[in-house]
Amino acid sequence: MNHDDSQGRSVKTAVAVLVAAFAAFCVAAPDASHAQDKPRRVVLRFAADFTPPPHPAGMAMAYFAERLPQVIPTSEARIYYAGALYTIPEAFEAMRQGNLEMAWMQMGKAAPVDPWMMTVVGPGVMTTVGAVEGFEKTKTYQMLVERLSKNQAIKVFGTGQMSFGMGVGGKKRYLTPADFSGRKVRSMGPVENPSLSAWKANPVVMAFGEVPTALESGVIDGLMTSIGGWLSVREQAPYYTTGGAGAFTGDYYMVAASKRWWDRLTPATQKAVEGLVFETIKVQKEYNWCVDKLTYEKYGTKDPSKPGVYWMSPQEVTAMTNAVGNATSEYVKSKIPADARPWVDTFVKEGRELAKQNPAGSSWIEKVDCSKHASKIVIK
Repeated sequence: MNHDDSQGRSVKTAVAVLVAAFAAFCVAAPDASHAQDKPRRVVLRFAADFTPPPHPAGMAMAYFAERLPQVIPTSEARIYYAGALYTIPEAFEAMRQGNLEMAWMQMGKAAPVDPWMMTVVGPGVMTTVGAVEGFEKTKTYQMLVERLSKNQAIKVFGTGQMSFGMGVGGKKRYLTPADFSGRKVRSMGPVENPSLSAWKANPVVMAFGEVPTALESGVIDGLMTSIGGWLSVREQAPYYTTGGAGAFTGDYYMVAASKRWWDRLTPATQKAVEGLVFETIKVQKEYNWCVDKLTYEKYGTKDPSKPGVYWMSPQEVTAMTNAVGNATSEYVKSKIPADARPWVDTFVKEGRELAKQNPAGSSWIEKVDCSKHASKIVIK
């Protein structure tokens, strides 16, 4: 065997190996490409300021945590209720910095970080379920979503409402402005203070986790909350009064994510997570409605002198909102930059128009068959 023959065979062998390797790559390439279309495992922290189940929003967060590994196998959502991880301003900052993945937050409570968030709060604006459902159609909401994305690196998926029967609970009935006079009433945030002050109450801003002890000790006489929130303090505050969605207060809850985290996810993962968020928001709205409805069926009363949930008449609601007048709007305008102030009036106009366009009973939410949630909703 001469040297040239040996060298030729070596070259042919090397070429054969390369051809085989290339063929193997070509066969494997479609599988690798297909793998890119699959969502990847995520482990995320999801923070909120409301209480765990049976609170309807707490139930919705639990639903999200249960569904996430079904949508994206082996994924995990670590849920933190009632400010256990961060307060709302802290969560806002943490998401902006990329130190928190997701939050379900009351928009007005983010005002210490961005005062523009106060433009969508206040009583007597969106007073029907259909109006609340249409909140995301408003120019004011869309402006805030764009602002949060651009200035705060926060992605907003959508919004929910803690209850379609927000109201006031207490050891006595709060029904007229006179009932509030001199009483210490828990406020959900500073923006509720002007309406409480207009009713001559002494507002006390307090996280919900502190409410039961404060009611027991007499630090407060009553509280602004949702029907779901009232259920957890029903023994300390047996009277609950509501005028429907947005009569006593309007402050919407957004589901949001840190863009620093979100932008690192693959498109397939983003699509899967976003789809689950939309599914969860829809479920939360159903939970809200059904908790309100079933609670009223169990604890509702037509006699305001008796304990339980009393649903105010339109005339009674008007008396309360007339007493507030423009106090809330003027307060908000005094706390926000000059270029944000016109948006307060824009939102009031948009919200009241939505309420006219969507009267009581017209929303799909009000037609939900609550029997399908009966196994999960326990009204104690």
